[in-house]
Amino acid sequence: MKTNILKKLQQDESGATAIEYGLIAALVSVAAIGALTAMGGSLDSMFTAVSGELDTAVGG
Repeated sequence: MKTNILKKLQQDESGATAIEYGLIAALVSVAAIGALTAMGGSLDSMFTAVSGELDTAVGG
């Protein structure tokens, strides 16, 4: 009886897809955070430059 239950549990993959999608989402999130952190300084200076150009263009 115990062996049948253990075999059924080993063969049950009902939640595997949800777990895999969760792991993929976590990996993508970590990669995005890492990339944005690495590029943070250059993005900040770029947005500052664009903001200055817009102020100049509008006459402010």
